[in-house]
Amino acid sequence: MRLLDQTIASIKPTLNEDAFHAAKERLANQAKPAGSLGVMEDIAARLAAIKGAIDVKLSNKRIVTCAGDHGVTEEGVSLFPSEVTPQMVYNFARNGASVNVIAKHAGAFVKAADIGVNFDFEPDLPIFHKKVRYGTANFTREPAMSRKEAILSIEAGIDIVNELEAEARVDILGTGDMGIGNTTPSSAIIAAFSGIAVEKLTGRGTGIDDRMLENKIAVIKKGLSLHRPDPSDPIDVLSKVGGLEIGALAGLVLGAAARGIPVVCDGLISTAGALIACELCPAAKNYLFAGHKSVEIGHAFMHERLGLEPLIDLKFRLGEGTGAAVCMELLDLATRILADIKTFEEVGIRNAQ
Repeated sequence: MRLLDQTIASIKPTLNEDAFHAAKERLANQAKPAGSLGVMEDIAARLAAIKGAIDVKLSNKRIVTCAGDHGVTEEGVSLFPSEVTPQMVYNFARNGASVNVIAKHAGAFVKAADIGVNFDFEPDLPIFHKKVRYGTANFTREPAMSRKEAILSIEAGIDIVNELEAEARVDILGTGDMGIGNTTPSSAIIAAFSGIAVEKLTGRGTGIDDRMLENKIAVIKKGLSLHRPDPSDPIDVLSKVGGLEIGALAGLVLGAAARGIPVVCDGLISTAGALIACELCPAAKNYLFAGHKSVEIGHAFMHERLGLEPLIDLKFRLGEGTGAAVCMELLDLATRILADIKTFEEVGIRNAQ
């Protein structure tokens, strides 16, 4: 049995119901109107169910930013050239990117992963060296990658989780991305699964103008028409119109779910990876939190298909794991709401309910 199959088989179909009900009961009996902290109470109960405990500690926060290049950039779908991808990986490694700054504030550690960058990094660069190939092919001409490469990209993400866990128990994992042109395969993925018109799913990515947006839509339509990815086969979708870093993002979700680690996914590209993961194994959704609602219009359709409500809407459209980092602070707070707010009984208040 290969790593992907082993990992999926290890994901528990249900969470700890006893911990969930105990959390709900405590929240209902705290010294405040029942349900008055809204979504934060729901988050707290879900985390308790994932961890099997009332007093959850999210001490070791990790964000993995997966990077890859895309052959489809040859079709003029982005304002920036692919050469920017490796430059940004260096910026992550040097703690100079947006996600590094936001994650530091949230008490999270960021590490980038080379899954498919069209560049050779120095072996001692402090990133995860998991290259499957040097970028995807241009999917308007041929499949983005082979089926074997798609599986290897997912397994790269699983490997990363396993390596992180070997260092120290991960309490929460955030997913992020870097790859010039990667909103194009992400939009293609949700179109392939949903059957919704490409025009309704495709946004401006790096800020392209109307003419470039029309071209981007045409490019996605061409790839879908040429390859006809099978929505009942997530590997087929990933291999034909996806991205290497998107596969690794799926692997992060699956790997974390198999180890009982909650995952906060970031924007459009990270959610495309989460979508692949949950199409492969619906139970993985139990461990998944939708961090934020991106400006990218396809993101809402991904959330709808996953049945997840994004926690915040700050009009982000950067990626990298920035939204996931912000939301880690909310999840951290949710654990304290559950464990630290006293119940009416604990503070000696009677007849308050």
